[in-house]
Amino acid sequence: MSGCRAAIVGIAGTSLAAEERALFRARPPAGFILFKRNCLEPAQLRALTAELKALFPERWVPILVDQEGGRVQRLTAPCWPAVPALRRVGDLAERDMARGEAAARLHATAIATMLTTAGLDVVCAPCLDLLRPETTTAIGDRALASDPALVGALGRVYAEALLARGVVPVIKHLPGHGRATIDSHLELPRVDATRHDLEATDFVAFKPLVQPPLGQRILAMTAHIVFRAIDPDRPATQSPIVIENVIRGTIGYRGLLLSDDLSMEALAGPIETRALASLVAGCDLALHCNGKLEELVEVLHAVPDLDAARLERLQALAPSSALEVAALDDVLAELEACLGHGVVGV
Repeated sequence: MSGCRAAIVGIAGTSLAAEERALFRARPPAGFILFKRNCLEPAQLRALTAELKALFPERWVPILVDQEGGRVQRLTAPCWPAVPALRRVGDLAERDMARGEAAARLHATAIATMLTTAGLDVVCAPCLDLLRPETTTAIGDRALASDPALVGALGRVYAEALLARGVVPVIKHLPGHGRATIDSHLELPRVDATRHDLEATDFVAFKPLVQPPLGQRILAMTAHIVFRAIDPDRPATQSPIVIENVIRGTIGYRGLLLSDDLSMEALAGPIETRALASLVAGCDLALHCNGKLEELVEVLHAVPDLDAARLERLQALAPSSALEVAALDDVLAELEACLGHGVVGV
C-alpha cells in the first residue's frame, strides 16, 4: 500500500486539472472532500469520484462531502432532491423518541443512498452540536436538539444507519460548537462556559458514539473554538490540551480525528502553519477545502506522511458491503410521512 500525506483536500472544479493531477501524484493526499462547485449532475459526479479513486488504485480513497440536509447540501436541485434539516428529526424525537429514531434512520438512509450512487462513501454528519438560545445561525437547524442525551441517542442511531448502508460518518464538531455565538467561517468564537458545565452538556452528546465498536468505525471533526476554561490561547483544533485532555480523555474518542477546514477565518497564519499546528496538537488529518491550487501546494508540502499505523486505521474504515435500500424517492416519501406523523415502516 502506497503512503499518503496527512491531509484531506478539496479540488477546484468538476474534473481534475492537469496541475492537480501532477501535485497529487507527487504528494498524494489521504483523501478528498467535494463541494457544490464539484457536483454538477449525477453522471459528472460519478466520473469525478471514479477519477479520484483511480489516482490511487492500491488503497481506499475516502471521498468526503458535507451532505447534512437542510442548508448544508452539496448535491442540490435540480439534479438531487432536497433532504430536510436534522432539526426536524430532533423536533419529532422531543415529542416521540421512537418516531424520532425512525426518522433518523430514514434521513440517514436517504443521504447514504444519494451518496453511494455517486461514488461518495464518507459524509460529514451527523452534527452533534447542541442547540442553545445563543447558538450561532451558522449551526442553527443543523443541530438536532438541546438535550445532550437525546442528541447522543439520535446521533448513534443515525451513524449506525449510515454505516449499514456503506457510508462512514464524520461526527462534528468536537468538543461542541453549540455555545459559539459567532460563525467560525468568519472569525474565532470564544466560549466562557466552565469546564463543569461543558462536561455536563456539550461533551455528553458525543459519548454514545465514541465507545467501541461504533467509535472504531467512524471519523470525527474538531471545532475552531477557544474554550477559555480549558485552553484560553488556542482553538480546539490547534490545542493539545483540548484534544488530549477533552476529546481523547473526557469524551473518550480514540478514532482518527480531522481538523475542521483550515481555510476558515477562525484560524490565523499561513495555511501551512495552520495545518502543522493542527497535526502537532493531535489531529490525525488536516482538512483543506477551498481547492485553491497555491494553498494545496503549501499544505501537501508542509504536512508529513500519514504514519503506517494511522494509514492502516484509515484503510480499516473502508465500507465493504451495504444493505439494499429502496429507491431514493421512496425513502424521502417515507421520511416526510414520518416527520408529518404519517404511518411508516422502518
